[in-house]
This record gives sequence, structure tokens and C-alpha cells, in this order.
Amino acid sequence: MIKGNFQLPLIFDIGAVAAFALTGALAGARRGYDMVGVFFLAAATALGGGLIRDGLFLRRGIPVAIENPLYLITVAVACTAGLLLSSRMRRFEQWIVFGDALGLGAYAVVGAQMTLQAGLSMTAAILIGVLNAVGGSLLRDVLAREEPFVFKPGEAYALVAFIGAACFVVLAAGFQVNAKSSALVSIALTFSLRLLVVRYKWRTRPVVMPPDV
Repeated sequence: MIKGNFQLPLIFDIGAVAAFALTGALAGARRGYDMVGVFFLAAATALGGGLIRDGLFLRRGIPVAIENPLYLITVAVACTAGLLLSSRMRRFEQWIVFGDALGLGAYAVVGAQMTLQAGLSMTAAILIGVLNAVGGSLLRDVLAREEPFVFKPGEAYALVAFIGAACFVVLAAGFQVNAKSSALVSIALTFSLRLLVVRYKWRTRPVVMPPDV
């Protein structure tokens, strides 16, 4: 068990959902989807990680993202904003990156904490924490019939989420640091690493180079 409980502030949670939904909406618009397609791609991006966590692994019943209508309303608003402001989106690109980086760390921590509270192992907590953080982008790419972004060499997106989830699990379950303190440290670490990756264009490399390279 872990000491205490980290509760993600609702305003923070909604902000992260909006940032993820916006990236999904823009991806759908670039693929030429209609409004229905754009909305569902945005919803998958924003809420997919939580749906995977609650429905597939923890089996908690009705997922929070479905139970609270505010999440779907946020997705709809983000979709509308993305479509109306798509030509000016470069002005907001930095803020989207900030929201994405914060959400990545927060959801990695929330997924890991819920797994530990369910009585599962530290290894399982790290795995589910990562899936909670990157599951939305994974679903987005699968639905759009693209090779998943998180699998390809690139911006170390899933690796950063792994570091954040592992940091929380080690601090909270390994060293019994209070859950809130562990979460704040882990989110700050993930946020900082993600921004450094984007700023300095750090890239992962293939384990084995493809034969045609």
C-alpha cells in the first residue's frame, strides 16, 4: 500500500483532456475526416488511456470519463476550437505542448497510483501508468490506420511516461514517500523531460536498423 492519496484537481484534469482532444481533432482534420470522425478521434486521444485503464486492466465498472459528462463536453469544445482556429493553431502550439507534457506526467501518476491501490504489483503499476498516459495516442493511430506513434523511433514519448510512472512507484511504494509528494515530484520530472525532448529534439533510435536503410 501507499501513504496518502494524490487527487488530480478537476480543472487540471479538464485542461489536460482539452489539450489531448485538440491534438486528436487536428489529426482528424488533417486526414480529411468529417465532424463525427474528428470528434471520435479527439475523444479516443483524450480519454482512451483512462478507458484502457478502467475497462481492460482495473475493471472498475463505468469509466470516470463516461460517468462524468464534463469530459465529453470538453472534448466537443476542444474539437470546435480546433476546427475554428486550425489556420491560427501555430500561435497556440507552445501551450498545447505544455498541456500535453503536464497531462503525460499526471496521467502516468494517476494510472500508477490506482493500480497500486488496487493491490497490484509495482511492475503492473508502471505498465498501467504508461498506458494511462499514452493509450490515447495509441488508440488514435490505430483508429486512423497508422503505425502507432509511440512504437516508432522519435521523441521518446512513451519513454518519458515510463520514467514518470517509475519515479512515482519507486517513491510511493518503494520508499513509502507520501503519495502527493511523490506525484508532484514525478509530474515535475515528466513535464521537464518532455519539454527538454521537444526543445532539444532528442530522439530514440531503432534497436535494429531496417534492412533498406
